[in-house]
Amino acid sequence: MARILVVDDEQHMRRVLALNLRKDQHRVTECAGVAEARRMLLSDDFDVVLTDQKMPDGEGLEVLAVAHEADPAVSVVLITAFATVELAVESMRQGAFDFITKPFQPEVVVATARRAAERTRLLRENDLLKGAVNRLEGSSEILGESAPMRRVREVIGRVAPTIATVLITGETGTGKELVARAIHKCSPRALKPFVPVNCAAFTETLLESELFGHEKGAFTGADRARQGLFEAAHEGTLFLDEVAEMSPAAQAKLLRVLTDGQVVRIGTTRPRQVDVRLLAATHRDLRQRVGEGLFREDLFYRLAVVPVAIAPLRERPEDVAALCDLFLSRVALELKLPRRTLSAAALEKLQRYDFPGNVRELRNLIERASILSDSEQIRAEAFPVSPGARQSGVGSDSAERGPSSWIDLLPPVDDLRAFLTGVEKEIIVRTLDAAGGAQAEAARRLGLSRSDLGYKLTKFGIRSPEA
Repeated sequence: MARILVVDDEQHMRRVLALNLRKDQHRVTECAGVAEARRMLLSDDFDVVLTDQKMPDGEGLEVLAVAHEADPAVSVVLITAFATVELAVESMRQGAFDFITKPFQPEVVVATARRAAERTRLLRENDLLKGAVNRLEGSSEILGESAPMRRVREVIGRVAPTIATVLITGETGTGKELVARAIHKCSPRALKPFVPVNCAAFTETLLESELFGHEKGAFTGADRARQGLFEAAHEGTLFLDEVAEMSPAAQAKLLRVLTDGQVVRIGTTRPRQVDVRLLAATHRDLRQRVGEGLFREDLFYRLAVVPVAIAPLRERPEDVAALCDLFLSRVALELKLPRRTLSAAALEKLQRYDFPGNVRELRNLIERASILSDSEQIRAEAFPVSPGARQSGVGSDSAERGPSSWIDLLPPVDDLRAFLTGVEKEIIVRTLDAAGGAQAEAARRLGLSRSDLGYKLTKFGIRSPEA
């Protein structure tokens, strides 16, 4: 059974087509012209479009263009009483599935619609399978025999077959997205879409549009309707990375989706039902952000149904050897280099390093050493790291402060909370000043999200020159 849109200005012809297609168990929607078809195609999903070529308000080729704009996989069949070679060639060039001339036999139309629906199904299935293959690459990186990683794999095995929402936490570079992909791979939704989105990469308005979609004219630049990622992930999995960076408005909309499974595009009040399994991740302490008023408490409990915490690499040095072996093989394959090995001293040096960038940093170190090494074996000196220290230059000796340390210059503190608040406010004011009042730049320099900085400006009553 396919979802078919029939477009024809002649009521009798339209109803004859619809009647025969419904007899073949298809769901049919009828439109009387190009304008009506455009509205339907941009607001609903179809597998096949059967359209007349000549209509009072336009041509079937216009319907073809709108259909492929809404969904490139949909199959469009043109029907016309004025068949010409030029029209047939042009329709095929623009991507029409088939071309039928009037008068026609109803069984011919039905057979064509079946073939068109099968083509759409195969195209969509092929896209899903291709995406699934690409997404599954790298899941083998969730390896290691340390106790923390064994616990992570155990939780993945237990939670994947369910529809439970999962909150993945861990420092930057620990592999939170890999865990999310592994959960999706092992779930009943494995062949459906896995849609990742980094919430920190978008402004507040753009993130809402990206997640929930928008209607044409909803805001400046919205020249056509667009489905959001929730709709794109229908029957699959949506992965929200850095979920702590969402604005209060986006948090409220997300809570609604988790509550009733409905999304509302920007610019409309009509809800759309979606079936999406949600996975979220953050490197921040969400409980702390709830206490600071930066994250909704009710949303936190909705997201943290099953928490998965990934330990930083420095807490599981026994996993470094296996990761090094994986990255050495992968780098050699991807960069077409000889497969290197590590000397015992090199491996020991890496196992004693703190890895502030976690697994991602280890991968970068292996890649750089593989490229620059002039022999098959990579020696310890190829890794410019200090055992037990961070590459930033702040080593373990930073704790051994002498009497000239700036901490000794501070006055006695009677009220620590008030003192720290004053220091934080002063730092924000100075940074805003140095950034010329540009809040986005000040947030970047302070290592905050734009929404975090906005909260603190309101909290401290700071007005920037930008305002």
